[in-house]
Order: sequence, then structure tokens, then C-alpha cells
Amino acid sequence: MHTIDLAYVGRGLHEELAAYIADQEDFYASEDVHVALRDGCTWDEERLRRCATIGLGRALLSRLTDGTPWVGLSVNTHRPLFWFLARSGLTSLSDLAGRRLAVHAPHTAPGCFTRIVLRRAGLDPDRDIKTVVRPPGDYGMDLRRLREGEIDAALVGSTMAPEAVAAEHGWEVLAWVGDHFQIPTVGLAVDPTYTDPDGPAVQAVLRAHRRALQVIRNDPDTTVRHIQTFLGGHTADEARAHYKTFIAPHFTIDGQADLAIGDRAITAVAAELGVPATVTAAEFYRTATTTS
Repeated sequence: MHTIDLAYVGRGLHEELAAYIADQEDFYASEDVHVALRDGCTWDEERLRRCATIGLGRALLSRLTDGTPWVGLSVNTHRPLFWFLARSGLTSLSDLAGRRLAVHAPHTAPGCFTRIVLRRAGLDPDRDIKTVVRPPGDYGMDLRRLREGEIDAALVGSTMAPEAVAAEHGWEVLAWVGDHFQIPTVGLAVDPTYTDPDGPAVQAVLRAHRRALQVIRNDPDTTVRHIQTFLGGHTADEARAHYKTFIAPHFTIDGQADLAIGDRAITAVAAELGVPATVTAAEFYRTATTTS
């Protein structure tokens, strides 16, 4: 049996769903690979690059900013699962002007994506908004701060169904990042310095993940059952509604990247980071190397 370390660098459905299904449905075992899932959320890049990683956004930022030769081998979705959740009284992104927004740091993938979306809405994230920078997590503290009035809005991820949370508290979902910025994101990436993209362990993981993506697209009942383990604070109906709106229509079935979307995204990310776009989508998203 082959072995591989696979690190996630964020939490929630966006990051973990395909790998979780591959594990729980024994797709890894049937492909004769032992996958050690590792929490790499706080790892530095040097440690992370010695594993395969799910976080394509972080890998792309690293390749652009420090030249780490990450390559993406499989893509789960082109629409990042992050939302702007706001207290009552705010109804659009433009309403964030002068408000307090809890958000990831600018050098992180979700932080960078957020800044791109805010700029497209006509807001300068450094001047027009009072940002409260916090590390990735389950966003529970953000909900508390919203309830207590310490912040006006928060960028939240897929550890919750934000539309259900908003309905429960009388809040607003101002926008879904995936509606405003597309990028081939989450899946499988490796640094060829340490991990052979064509090696048997990597190829086995790719086959298992492609099987998981097919479950996500074609087997709602199984997928929703697994989603409920992530959305423990939600009802089955809320989990199913979240799946139908944000996951089923937007996850790939074969792990392939749309290179036109990828090139536009790389240009936007590089501009936001203030670095040259030194890699093309075809060079970074080598998804055609996946095997049957």
C-alpha cells in the first residue's frame, strides 16, 4: 500500500468535503493508498510543501510571492465558499463603507480574495473599511461579536450555512465570494521538489478524489449525510438547501480546471498582491495529468 501525507489549510466544506468523502467511503483504501490527513492551518510554507495539500489558493499565493513550485493536480470548485455575513441594517457590499469587518489577513488566500471582491464593489479595503484581522477558524467568535455589536460584518467560511445563520439571527448575507470572484480552488497540489506528481500515491489520491467528486455531483443523499457532520448546528433541511445552492451546481465532477478562469484569477491575485504574474494557469493547474 502506498502512503502520503495530505494537509488541509482551512476548515469546513470548502476545504475538506471531497477528501472527507474519499476517506469515509473507503475510496482511498480501494485505491491502495493510506492517506494521513494533517492539519496544516498553522504550518509555515517549508513544512507544508513536504506534504500534498488541499489548499490551492494558498499554494498559488506561495508560488507567486516566494517561488515555491507548487502545481495543482485537481480542482474541486471554481467558486470559493466564503460569504459576507452582516448584522441587520446592511444590505449590500457598498454598505460596508466605514463599517467594522472581521476578515482574514491580506496575505492569506481568503483575505486576498476578499480584497479583490471589495475593490470590485468600489471599496478600498485599506481606507473605506475598518478591518478586524483574525486567523482562520470556525468563525464562532465572529458570530458572538456580531451578536454583541463589536463588528458589523464578517467574512465567514463553510463551517456553517451562512444563509441559515442569517435567517436565525435576523442578519443579512451581503454576498457570496463565489458570485464575484472565480478561481480554481481546493483539490490537490504538490511541490515536485518533494512529491512526484506522477507518483503512484499521488495518482491514487487523484482517482479517489475524482470518485468523491462524482458522489458530490450524483448522490445527494450520501453527500448531505456527510455534510451534516460539518454542519452540526443545522437541520437536515438546512444542510440539504446549502448543498443544492452552493455545492452541487459548482463542484467539478472530474477535477479539471477551467484555464480561462484560472488565467483571469492569477492576474487578479498577482495585482492584489503587488507581484508579477509569473505563472500561467496551464503551468500551475496541471490537472490534465490525472489518470483514469
